[in-house]
Amino acid sequence: MANSKNQGRMAQDMKRELIGIIGQMKDPRLAEGLLTVTRLDVTPDLDVAKVHISVMGRKDGPEGAVAALNKASGHVRTEISRRMHIRKAPRFVFVVDEGAAYAAHINQLLADLQEGAAPAEAAGEEE
Repeated sequence: MANSKNQGRMAQDMKRELIGIIGQMKDPRLAEGLLTVTRLDVTPDLDVAKVHISVMGRKDGPEGAVAALNKASGHVRTEISRRMHIRKAPRFVFVVDEGAAYAAHINQLLADLQEGAAPAEAAGEEE
């Protein structure tokens, strides 16, 4: 039980440091749009950390930002190790998180349904 608590705390600390590192990176593919680290999953042996990234406001989508982060994963690993004072830092794998885009799509569908239902109700009341 204590092990999972410590692992969760380490993942949260790692996420916080990761956000700071990404904010300092000078890659132009990361500067465009709003980049958010939504989730960080670390394996129990600290071998791999899967980082879910959400990117909003980009014309070409999040693929460019994720590719830039995967290319710089060695730098990120070194910086995490240095900042957190850990000997073995995990290998970072950045993936696209489609949760925010999916939620926006569902909200748009609900708004369209409400707009479609309002004229039908008004027509029914006139009769």
